[in-house]
Amino acid sequence: MTYCKTCELISRRDANNAPLWDCIYRTQFWDVVHHNSTTLPGWLVLVIRRHIGAIDELTDEESIELGILLRQVSLALKETTGCVKTYVVQFAEMTEHQHVHFHVIPRMTNQPENRRGTDVFEYSGASEEERVSEEIMNEIATKVQKTLTSSFSLKSE
Repeated sequence: MTYCKTCELISRRDANNAPLWDCIYRTQFWDVVHHNSTTLPGWLVLVIRRHIGAIDELTDEESIELGILLRQVSLALKETTGCVKTYVVQFAEMTEHQHVHFHVIPRMTNQPENRRGTDVFEYSGASEEERVSEEIMNEIATKVQKTLTSSFSLKSE
């Protein structure tokens, strides 16, 4: 296997060395994190905790947990951000991130037409100065974590 930045980030979470925004919620198979190079607050990512490069490599258990978690995270984002819906996207194609992960992106009420659908990726890849601040990511993480922990039945690890 070539270098995988996603696996490195999972190891950091396993060692309890991740900031809150990068370790919002953990289940048996998945990590919930805030996307760190976006200008859109609440853009979350569900990351499979073992390295696989394609969805067809998921086990039945991982798939079941994913389905439940996608719904739970979407509900948490609605409660936390007031979004009208969420988009869910998966590619696993970036050079250092060829590791299955799902973007769960809030679609806000006032989101401009030119930032809806696939154009939502215009919010991604932002420079350090433009990105959602760590403070705001942590505020969102705290709210999402509280909602997931108190309202849903998946076990945290």
